[in-house]
Amino acid sequence: MTDLSADSRALSERDQAILAAVDAGFDRALDDLRALVRIPSVAWDDYDHAHVQASAEAVAALAEGTGVFERVSIERAPIGDTDELGQPAVLAVRPAKAGRPTILLYAHHDVQPWGDEALWRTPPFEPTEIDGRLYGRGASDDKAGVITHIAAIRALAEVADPEVGLALFIEGEEEHGSRSFQRFLALHADVLSADVIVVADSDNWSTEIPSLTVALRGNVACNVRLTTLEHASHSGMFGGAVPDAMLAFSRLAATLWNADGSVAVEGLTEAELEVPEQSEQHVRDEAGTLDGVDLIGSGPVLARMWAKPSITITGIDAPSVRDASNTILPTVRFRLSARIAPGQSAADAFAALQRHIAAHAPFGAHVEYDGVDLGDPFLVDTTGWGATEAKRAMADAWGAEPVEAGIGGSIPFIADLVAQFPQAQILVTGVEDPATMAHSPNESQHLGVLRKAIAAEALLLSRASERQE
Repeated sequence: MTDLSADSRALSERDQAILAAVDAGFDRALDDLRALVRIPSVAWDDYDHAHVQASAEAVAALAEGTGVFERVSIERAPIGDTDELGQPAVLAVRPAKAGRPTILLYAHHDVQPWGDEALWRTPPFEPTEIDGRLYGRGASDDKAGVITHIAAIRALAEVADPEVGLALFIEGEEEHGSRSFQRFLALHADVLSADVIVVADSDNWSTEIPSLTVALRGNVACNVRLTTLEHASHSGMFGGAVPDAMLAFSRLAATLWNADGSVAVEGLTEAELEVPEQSEQHVRDEAGTLDGVDLIGSGPVLARMWAKPSITITGIDAPSVRDASNTILPTVRFRLSARIAPGQSAADAFAALQRHIAAHAPFGAHVEYDGVDLGDPFLVDTTGWGATEAKRAMADAWGAEPVEAGIGGSIPFIADLVAQFPQAQILVTGVEDPATMAHSPNESQHLGVLRKAIAAEALLLSRASERQE
């Protein structure tokens, strides 16, 4: 693996010392990442939450071990207006000195469920290194983000006493909807307030080119139930006259898209974003599109994924083929997942979807909703010093200029950060790359990307520590 300090002669002595400290501490950071990956910290219901607690304790121990923070604690906040507590998060704080700025570092230590183990090439919670990648659930999303923060702080502390203010917030339920996030921010606003917020939970352009994420689509997800009958009926006796719910679902679903696969819901908007050039074949290769299958939509391919809405039906409650019987189904329930373009609120988008469904539900089918989940999109303001310094640090650590990139996915809690801390500069960075396969079987972390992500953050923290506010 390339030594980060080898091509750093144009950097200051302090910067070179930071990069050398990252190199020297990388094996330790990798061992720490392996230890975290071994903990199956799934925050979803019906999973053992003792593992989430164990993961929080392990992260807290890492924060304590930096020797930097004045206080490290494991905290839980209520979910919404209820008395139910969310999953444990780690909070560590160190006030700024000598008028230096404060930086809030965010990541999450919970992970997605692992799914069918037969689809994994290695055991999901036994971190395994193959060809420069570490495989395991959470190896990238987002325990590598946690380690990026810890290792960057260690490197800075080895070179100088950090004067920058630091707040470390490692959430425990991001993959379960960040249900207590808003209350957590409100309860700890005094110590989480910062000049710059670094969210280490995104992607990079490639393993050689870093990204600063500047646009995120929002999301609207809901369960929709269509009902046409009081009870199931014999398909031979009544078929051809009585509308079944599956027919209603099929007819309704077809109205959601135009012939080219683009969204046909009136009221869902698009954003005006400049996007880098990218070939359709590159997207086809990354997504694993089968030969002969066309891409959908029109316009620049990255604009379709970053600046336009999309709709996916991610699940259907209906009898399986094995359990199919000769009956007319009275009701069908499906999960609708929409990604919405920057510039539109999730509430407005949900209202547009409801209007569309009401207008297109066929045969007078009754419509009900449940499981509604809304998350607003986000556009990063890159005019502040935080974005400037972050891009300079990335260029110095990676040896390549960063790309200002959009993400087709969503990080809804960023809107909560904006609401709670409207004056903060928010930077969305990450350790993933196009081959990471986060949320999928065989998730992995490219170790070269991890090393460079640590170095970039360490340089950012070091330079902020020299900045007078």
